[in-house]
Formats: sequence, structure tokens, C-alpha cells
Amino acid sequence: MKDVYIVDAVRTPFGRHGGALSGVRPDDLAAHVVRALVERTGQDSVDEASPLSASASARGWPSYSKGSVMSTPLPQADIDLEIAAIRAAREGAQAHHPDRDYAPYRSTALRHPKQPLVPLKDPEAAELTGPVFGVTDVTALDADLTRQHLGEPMGERITVHGRVFDRHGRPVRGQLVEIWQANAAGRYPHQRDDHPAPLDPNFTGVGRCLTDDDGGYAFTTIKPGAYPWRNHLNAWRPAHIHFSVFGTAFTQRLVTQMYFPGDPLFPYDPILNSVTDERARQRLVAAYDHDLSKPEWSLGYRWDIVLDGPAATWMEEGR
Repeated sequence: MKDVYIVDAVRTPFGRHGGALSGVRPDDLAAHVVRALVERTGQDSVDEASPLSASASARGWPSYSKGSVMSTPLPQADIDLEIAAIRAAREGAQAHHPDRDYAPYRSTALRHPKQPLVPLKDPEAAELTGPVFGVTDVTALDADLTRQHLGEPMGERITVHGRVFDRHGRPVRGQLVEIWQANAAGRYPHQRDDHPAPLDPNFTGVGRCLTDDDGGYAFTTIKPGAYPWRNHLNAWRPAHIHFSVFGTAFTQRLVTQMYFPGDPLFPYDPILNSVTDERARQRLVAAYDHDLSKPEWSLGYRWDIVLDGPAATWMEEGR
């Protein structure tokens, strides 16, 4: 029988009756997964014969060791070549979701399913124990991330408006939409986020709202900053906001990311480029809308979410 290791997972930012942010940075899991394996097995480094080491060797990765993701991380130029090769191989092909195992995005090799899915004997049990919410759980303050503390947060105040549609263009009403993000300096309030940038005591970076009768949502927040991550040498993530659309049950929850127009980091980001369809990548980028900007208060962005169909917003769910 094979050993099974259960490592910490990314949690929904709002669990049952409020919940809490994950202790793990959403897109910096490689180091955390390896650290968890090392700590729980007592090994200072991954054994050459281990499945983890074999998976890394098959992709030409360097060995993993305690305290670091890669002993000799690849430079950006090598990541760019991998992205270009995959894009060329997929040219003209239609895909509905990014691959779960996308080589330039290093940690996908360590955390995507490699075995057949295990069917639940009682699917309703997941609903009985999963996060729940009601109309009274969501307040207007939840949607304004700049008013959740005593002081004003630092950074550029923005408002993000949009609508949630089904595949037929019909508005999805009463939908729970959650967001979470880094602060203006590119820092999450996670204890494992050791990026040397300042935390903002007046900004937690989480919000939620329910869509109205037109499927509309609106958030007031601070434009997040770019930040480094340990995927490869000198890796930086473009500014983005994580979005969760709950569905009618927790098992229907979809998660995606919204980006900002004109970001110079787009070509260098393996996560965004795991979406190999150029048109689909563009659907992840919000549009500046001057009519949504509020005088002397905030700049406005519009970003609609389509849940299914040929114009669907790409979600973090792969083959």
C-alpha cells in the first residue's frame, strides 16, 4: 500500500460563518508542499527514489531540499521557452480549462491529481459539512474592503463592477461572490508570506457580496501590487484579484483571477499563460471604465464573469 501524505490546502477565504484566510499563499504552494513533506517524513531532502523526486527528475527539475523550493531555480528565459513551446503545440486547439499539470507553473506537478477520482458514496454529505451562508451573513460592509478597519488603507482606491452571467447570457441572481488579494505593496496577511514588503494594518484584503437582480456585483478596494513568488528565478506575479463564485452549493464553487489592463508582467507569468487561448486570457483582464470612476474617490474597472459556454471566464479547474 502506498503512503499517502495530506498537506495543507488552500481554504476558501470565508468558511462557515466567516472562516479565515488560508495560511498559504494561493500561488506559492510549491515550497509549502515540499516543506510539509519534509517535516512530516523527517527527511532533510527528498529521496532520489521517492515519487516526488521522480516527478521532478522527469521534468528536468533540480532536487528539492528543506528551506527552498529549488536549489538552482530556472531563469525567466527558460520559463519563457517552455511557455512558447506549449503555446505553439496548442495553436488552433480548443481547450476549456488550463491543464492541471502545466510545466512552467512548477507547483502544479506536486499538487494535481495523478490517480482516478474517488467517487463519494454519499454526495450530500459534502453539502452537510461544507461552508454555508445566508443572506443575513453578508453585509454591505463586506463589499468595501477600505472600510473594514479603523484607519484608511494605503494605496490606490478602486471600484470593481461586473455582472455574473450563465452561458445563455442570463444574469445569475443572488450569487455569493468572494474576493481576496494582496495589499498595495503586494503582501498578503499570511504568516507564511515572508515577502519583504510592508503589511497594512488597515487592509485585510477579503470581501464578499451577493449579486443583485441583474447579476451585478461591486467591490471597493485597493489596487493590489505585484509580488515575487518562488516559481523560478526573479518570478513576479502581475497585480490580480482572486474571485470565487459559490454556485448553489459548495461543490459548484468556481475560482478565477482578474487582472488589470496593460500590466507589463503578463508575458512572464506562467499562471496567466497556462490559459493557452489568447482570447480567453483577454477575458481575464478587466477594462478601465471612466463612467464607473467616482470623482475624488476611486478609479473604476468593469469585469464580467461568464460561467459556461464559448465565452466563459476561465476558472482554476483543469483536465
